[in-house]
Amino acid sequence: MKVLIINGSPHAKGNTAIAVNELAKTFEAQGIETEVCHIGNKDIRGCIACRKCAELGHCVFNDAVNELAPKFEAADGLVVASPVYYASANATLIACLDRLFFSTRFDKTMKVGASVVVARRGGCSATFDELNKYFTISNMPVASSQYWNCVHGREIGEAEKDAEGLQTMRTLAKNMSFLMKSIALGKEKYGLPEKEPWQPTHFIREDL
Repeated sequence: MKVLIINGSPHAKGNTAIAVNELAKTFEAQGIETEVCHIGNKDIRGCIACRKCAELGHCVFNDAVNELAPKFEAADGLVVASPVYYASANATLIACLDRLFFSTRFDKTMKVGASVVVARRGGCSATFDELNKYFTISNMPVASSQYWNCVHGREIGEAEKDAEGLQTMRTLAKNMSFLMKSIALGKEKYGLPEKEPWQPTHFIREDL
């Protein structure tokens, strides 16, 4: 089994990386293959709603998003990690996720998702909620831990001192590993949940 971890911090060896590394070590101990992709320092523009992805099968902007797409499709789980900027995730990461989720047409049902946030002090819960929305709109179960998935630290390396935060990361990885393995067994025995045809409803209607 495999987990893809996207590190949205611009600092390859910053506090977000400390949280990610704690996850990766625990996943490996649970027998889960892990790949970490660092995208926070890349030039990734936002979605322009051109809908060319429906025609091309990939995003019209050929950058890190199209490199992540096949990795995401092959993974059993996705972890998205971000520092907190103004009670929100890094804008580069949001641009990446908007395009990644919108342009990929493969079925994400029962891929397990988890978000991880790192802050000096505040804004963790707002960023945590923001990132989880990508999973809950895609039929992806969200893995939980013993606390909200946050680690604290400002200066590089300070996250190493957040004992509870790092324990939360280890618990998250163990819980996520269990959930992925359980879903794999469930899929073998029961298959995926039956889906109804999509019924889009628009709030502006010309027939009224």
